[in-house]
Amino acid sequence: MVSAYDLPADQLYIAGEWRQGRGAPIRSHFPADGTLNRTLHGASVEDVDLAIDRAQSAVNDPAWRGLRPHERAGYLYRISNGISEAVERIAFVQSRDTGKTIAETRALAMSAAGTFRYMAAALETMEDTLTPPRGDYLTFSVHEPLGVTAGITPWNSPIASDAQKVAPALAAGNAILLKPASWSPLVCLELARIIEAAGLPKGLFSTLPGAGSIVGERLVTHAAIRKVSFTGGTEVGRGIARKAAEKFMAVSLELGGKSPTIVFADADLDLAVAGVMFGVFSSTGQSCIAGSRLFVQRRVYDAFTAKLIAATKRLRVGHSFKAGTQVAPLIHADHRAEVEDHVRRALAEGAELLTGGGRPTGEEYDAGTYYLPTILAGVSNTARICRDEVFGPVLVVLPFDDEADVIAQANDNEYGLACGIYTADFTRAWRVGRAIEAGTVWINTYKQFSIATPFGGVKESGLGREKGREGIRAWMSQKSIYLDMSQRPHPWAADCLKEDGA
Repeated sequence: MVSAYDLPADQLYIAGEWRQGRGAPIRSHFPADGTLNRTLHGASVEDVDLAIDRAQSAVNDPAWRGLRPHERAGYLYRISNGISEAVERIAFVQSRDTGKTIAETRALAMSAAGTFRYMAAALETMEDTLTPPRGDYLTFSVHEPLGVTAGITPWNSPIASDAQKVAPALAAGNAILLKPASWSPLVCLELARIIEAAGLPKGLFSTLPGAGSIVGERLVTHAAIRKVSFTGGTEVGRGIARKAAEKFMAVSLELGGKSPTIVFADADLDLAVAGVMFGVFSSTGQSCIAGSRLFVQRRVYDAFTAKLIAATKRLRVGHSFKAGTQVAPLIHADHRAEVEDHVRRALAEGAELLTGGGRPTGEEYDAGTYYLPTILAGVSNTARICRDEVFGPVLVVLPFDDEADVIAQANDNEYGLACGIYTADFTRAWRVGRAIEAGTVWINTYKQFSIATPFGGVKESGLGREKGREGIRAWMSQKSIYLDMSQRPHPWAADCLKEDGA
């Protein structure tokens, strides 16, 4: 177990000030045992409007708008250092908030620090463009802040998701209002404390926990908001896109997934088993990029599946703070009920249960929202369990015959977020990887990330990209500037300047 830290108080960080929210109360519970973490008063529409009003003033203040890139980067470096110094506290709060293992939340906190550090470095070295002229003039392409922006983040990895929106938005010179998910409202308050200590001008950052139907709706529809970056479910993202279209607002949408993992017969089976398990069962399967559809080449299907089942049964399901825990509780009892419904429906439709499929037994599990890592088989790629995003530790295994077969099956899905490929043939890996419709492809690994590498999806997995150097540009508006070098009146009107008879 780890040492306890005080949980954040019942105050939101709005426009540079700590105040109690005027919205409905939000209750954060510890998924490992169901105890109440904190009752937090969420943001109201009035709180959102106040944050937007103050953000508008802050983003237009020459004290911020006139900063050179390296000066803005200084704030990001200080935020990065603040996160690094508070990793243990952030990890504790996030584990209490989400139920994730303390090892994972430490890694997420360090990832967030790295995100701010990378975006600061990228900002310092980012260049605008002197474009090739087609006449007697100079042409420039420059990028400018959008203004007041918003980030709406999910409950599954809040500190890392928060950083991936806040860091590039601030680097670009914007103000950003952050709305976390109601199931994990506490971690963003730790980030706010660090941002405040870094001296960021008041108004440029606010935390607005609350219902999506109230806080999210106001952020998306308010005329002053120039961009919304959303990570979450596809149907909510579709609704945001519709509202954004009405006001011609920029959006970035990282949505759901039903990612395929492909194991060819020539793969290192031990390496593949470990990668498949990590890809779907780490984070208790609560990951948009979870490799939840597993395609195994038919001639090694039986051997691979047997090895996978045996290894899965050895996964350590346990308390979030217990050393060695690999599969922690799901975030909420309602979410566990949804996962259980997916599995029950699959079994009713003919799926074969290979392992898992229920709650672990024992006194240590009774009060928490635990669910066993589950493997299903015996269905086709058209079954609902292969179409719907379960967002839990549930894997479906399907056989395939050859490249053409597996590419067709893998792509036969509404989503296109990620894919894993295991093979010893790198020309095949390249060939199949290019043929798969997905924003990210991992080869002989899974769920590896770099803040320097763009991330996003295709099809119903979303629009736009986060991360990478261009991740800052995504929060900016591009402007073209023409500077005349001829010092002569335009020939179209030159004759009009002549006096009569001249």
